[in-house]
Amino acid sequence: MLTFKRLYSYLFSGIVLLFLLIFMFSCNKNDITDTNSTHKLSFSNDTVMFDTVFTSVGSSMQTLMIYNKNPLKLKISSIRLAGGQNSPFRLNIDGTPALSLNDVEIAGKDSMFVFVKVTINPKNTNDPFIQSDSILFETNGNLQCVHLVAWGQDAHFYNNVTLKSNTVFTNDKPHVIYGNLTVDSLRTLTIQPGARIYFHHNSSLFVHRDATLKVNGTLEQPVTFQGDRLEDFYNDIPSQWGEIWMQAGSKDNEISYAIIKNGTTALQVDSTVSSSTPTLRLSNTTINNMGEAGLLAEDAWVKAANCVIGNCGIYAVYLNKGGNYDFRHCTLGNFWIYNVRNTPSLKINNYAIDNDGKTIPYDLTNAYFGNCVIYGNEYEEIMLDKKDAALFNYKFEYCLFKTQLNVSDPVYYSNCIKNRDPLFVDYTTFNLQPDTLSPLIKAGSFDILNGSWMDLSRDIKGNSRISESPPDLGAYQRIRP
Repeated sequence: MLTFKRLYSYLFSGIVLLFLLIFMFSCNKNDITDTNSTHKLSFSNDTVMFDTVFTSVGSSMQTLMIYNKNPLKLKISSIRLAGGQNSPFRLNIDGTPALSLNDVEIAGKDSMFVFVKVTINPKNTNDPFIQSDSILFETNGNLQCVHLVAWGQDAHFYNNVTLKSNTVFTNDKPHVIYGNLTVDSLRTLTIQPGARIYFHHNSSLFVHRDATLKVNGTLEQPVTFQGDRLEDFYNDIPSQWGEIWMQAGSKDNEISYAIIKNGTTALQVDSTVSSSTPTLRLSNTTINNMGEAGLLAEDAWVKAANCVIGNCGIYAVYLNKGGNYDFRHCTLGNFWIYNVRNTPSLKINNYAIDNDGKTIPYDLTNAYFGNCVIYGNEYEEIMLDKKDAALFNYKFEYCLFKTQLNVSDPVYYSNCIKNRDPLFVDYTTFNLQPDTLSPLIKAGSFDILNGSWMDLSRDIKGNSRISESPPDLGAYQRIRP
């Protein structure tokens, strides 16, 4: 007959044996390396592609996922760049920076990261060129590869440069700005058709007193200003760079056929020193996706025509501290989506507040809007902020706008359309052309064209405004079949 002591000993031994078997089975399963040559790795992509990368400037990281879809552990004998030390690509393999790594284990039904970066050497060529390599994976006698492809582009680089002589930016290569590019006093920066200007993070273009900026784009070859991150992810990210700042006393600035996007403030225009010519003539230009403002003018003289300004985090246009302004056939469409915008698309005032809280009056000699559109996704898209101590002269003529203001006074408002949806083709993609049933169609006046400071017989896309009567409102003329 079993004694209690012996029974307890048997039970204890059985329990220990059972746990040992479970432990051994578990350990064995996890520790077994799959050597079956038919079992291979899987990858998130067969090719890692990089968008255009400026030479001498490293790219952002791209991610490649490696999967072991088998139940048992795989040992990767070798992970390496085919080009070795001479490759422009560099790897970070599961947290380890290396050109190659041996005996990398990946558990069953598990995955790991490989991060890839590329730095391309200059080729002294104007055209983009391709760089390629591959990552080789050797597992159980199998050799697998993932292709690496990047486009390289030589560029002109400017690192906190002050232009001490008259300078021309051609369109042979992109112009990449680090820090600030400054046009010195009494100098002119001329930018030719088709030139591409890229700003690194927080970089800006400054035009000093008595200096001049001439942007001479064309319909076929506009000049572009944008951030230097060329990956698709950054196509519509605002605040990637700073601003174009025409500082107090800069003169005779002209911007024609430009595309300015993804910065903080597209254009800041300070007070003028010339009573004979505007500080800035702005025409046929698109400003889109700015973190703060599209156009910030302070006690300035600006003439703008055939311009589209929108999707700005604070104001599309802010006319601050008075000044003299003439806007004709401009479309202000502000449909900001990145955070809450509680400011109007257009703000106009005639004063400033100094550091002591004192109000300083500035005359608004003129703020004219003719054949224009001012619309957006806020309840109020126009703010007129007036102090009686200074002039506050403005006029909206043949305009469509969204506002809660009383617009019955013909001294300030003439033939305007209030709070009607302009029916843009697709404001979500910044296509602010009038759609088929848009109230913008034939709602303008030829007198505004004829009295303009520039030829407005064609719209921003080159379509005729005078083939039908009357013209459409805004920068676009709808072409009817």
